[in-house]
Amino acid sequence: MVFDIIRDKIPIYSVDATYMAAPEVGYIKISRFADSTVDEFKEALKKLQEQGVKNLILDLTDNGGGYLNRAIELADEFLADGKKVVFTQGRTSPLQENFATTIGGFEKGKVVVMINEYSASASEIVSGAVQDWDRGLVVGRRSFGKGLVQKPYSLPDGSAVRLTVARYYTPSGRSIQKSYEKGDEAYDEDISERFKHGELYHLDSIKFNDSLKYQTNGKRTVYGGGGIMPDVFVPLDTTLTSKYYSDLIRKGVLNEYALSYTDDHRNEMKAKYANATAFKKEFVIDDKMMQDFYALAVKKGVERDEKGIATSGSLINFQLRALMAIDLWNSSAYFEVINDINNIYQKALQSLQDNTFDKMKIAGN
Repeated sequence: MVFDIIRDKIPIYSVDATYMAAPEVGYIKISRFADSTVDEFKEALKKLQEQGVKNLILDLTDNGGGYLNRAIELADEFLADGKKVVFTQGRTSPLQENFATTIGGFEKGKVVVMINEYSASASEIVSGAVQDWDRGLVVGRRSFGKGLVQKPYSLPDGSAVRLTVARYYTPSGRSIQKSYEKGDEAYDEDISERFKHGELYHLDSIKFNDSLKYQTNGKRTVYGGGGIMPDVFVPLDTTLTSKYYSDLIRKGVLNEYALSYTDDHRNEMKAKYANATAFKKEFVIDDKMMQDFYALAVKKGVERDEKGIATSGSLINFQLRALMAIDLWNSSAYFEVINDINNIYQKALQSLQDNTFDKMKIAGN
């Protein structure tokens, strides 16, 4: 058998989700900063504006960064003309500053930026600029702390070496980069150390030297010294995780069951639920489905664990529904379902609906 195969372009999107989180509140999740990120963001924002969005949640959790110029352009979407976005400077590298322009798609309206310990580089540039100008609220946990500028130098044999030549600084002058003072090994183990000494669980375990204090445009105190410290801290919640749940993930049981069930009931489910919002509100995973799931887990080599089920049962339920939603619609549907148990998202949404912006003296424009 002979086939003619034609190579096609396979787009890899960086905006994973766009939907209305509540009346007048939009949600956009960006997974990385790629060449098309700002164009994707503008398209997502336009879609939300057509639905009456006035306030926005920008999810940069687990976003490890990417292109610097795209981070600057994204920050420009929120900041007024002439406001500094980021600057770089090194021992032998001259000061280079980047400013917002007159082009900005969301310069008015409240903004909440979600970050966590895996938000790095470009994500920190955006969240730092939004925070320093009191343009919005940063919610979550301290970001990774990657703020080094590297420059390639060509060698005679055609290869090249990348040297660190400068650091990134937020508009207030904070260095994003975490310290190397304790050595390379300590630097590499920084995230695991945050787990060990409780930073991810307790706000009072985070200690900053007074020399790391900076002030935002509105005279609020923020801290440098590595990463962006959020305005509103949200502790890591591990109450629903268990070894049993981890085994299910490793064996691919959740994905297999969700895909199989959706394939068997696709027409029925699409007819019954008009969209992901209706699916989230009305679809229920009943006891028979859960028992079938646990039986599949046993077949896949994950023995039934009643203690693990008691701990992680609700998380398994949400994950299955979210995986079915992405198979029926798209990745936005996945996040629309799973964000119901995302503590950072819930705090972001709450902050837009209570008096947090007033208490923090953030105008939202």
